[in-house]
Amino acid sequence: MTFLSPSRRSLMALACGLFLSPLAIADTWPAKPVRIIVPYAPGGAVDVVTRKMAQKLTEQTGQSFFVENRAGATGTIGAQQVVKSNADGYTLLANDTTYSLLPHIFKKLPFDHADDLVPVGAYVFAPMALAVNAQSRFKTLGDLVAEAKGQPNRVTYGSGGAGTTPHFAAEALGIAAGANLMHVPFKGAAEATQAVLSNTIDMQIASTTGLMGNVRGGKMRLLAVSGDKRLTALPDVPTFREAGVPWNGVLNWTGLWAPKGTPGPILARLQKEIATAMATPDMKAFAEGMGAEPRQVRKARTPGARWRPTPPSSASSLRHVPARSSPCSRAGPVHVHAGGIPAHRCAQPLGGREPGGACCRLVP
Repeated sequence: MTFLSPSRRSLMALACGLFLSPLAIADTWPAKPVRIIVPYAPGGAVDVVTRKMAQKLTEQTGQSFFVENRAGATGTIGAQQVVKSNADGYTLLANDTTYSLLPHIFKKLPFDHADDLVPVGAYVFAPMALAVNAQSRFKTLGDLVAEAKGQPNRVTYGSGGAGTTPHFAAEALGIAAGANLMHVPFKGAAEATQAVLSNTIDMQIASTTGLMGNVRGGKMRLLAVSGDKRLTALPDVPTFREAGVPWNGVLNWTGLWAPKGTPGPILARLQKEIATAMATPDMKAFAEGMGAEPRQVRKARTPGARWRPTPPSSASSLRHVPARSSPCSRAGPVHVHAGGIPAHRCAQPLGGREPGGACCRLVP
């Protein structure tokens, strides 16, 4: 009988591993806990939605999916950490619409925005809403706009930081309403919410997924929501247009990304698990209860597009969103302010005014 040396056995085992079929790779993943990095502080919309999805993926796969918050620099710190991680399916990035804005905010990013991360899929789409303290002096959006017009920069609003989607949304609202609002940036959306609750600031524009808990608890009121129709969950809250401002607002998506080079079978397995999770009654109820729309968007297969919305109920493509789209306002260029003080100037408008907006490239 001929025995193989340990080194030869190792080489043969390695060779067998290299020739695993795609189905085998997908079937063996995940074999250990999966880390999902949220590039924002705890308590915000992305954090809330991602923790719910992590719970569902854990239940379905039998392996732990856990959230790790790495906030800072408008989400780029967490994104860079995922870019540098192994492309093995065990480190993922949760993100939202703000990620689409990064190339238009920073002159240079610490990673290749178009190529270093692979979109796995977006699965929750939520409107943005303008929230105030339940005891606020503003009873309607008209009240707020009137004061902001009469006393420029008196009305304060908070966001999770300069350059985030809520920041752009509030500036776009100000442009559409012809009013000047004072920006107060925080380290995260949850901190901005706490500032509204403590009456430190007047208002906040944020995804409904991060606001509904306080709204239902009677601590906050919504004066308006984005979109062209009212929320089923809050039928008494008008849209911005119904409230008197010619602005449709912003739709915020939440989804997962993986490092470039992550095996296709693992991405396909993850997309399948996300679709399964989104089809469960409790996940649908969670999304709809937050005023959000549960639907899955996967990476587009056609040239010139990054995403192909493919709800489980339809295999057809509804629309394509370019990789570097920016959900700002049609009302005009948006200037970034830090703490209410103009810190940037609009250098050049961006072309291709897709639904939701035209933005501008921002430079110091």
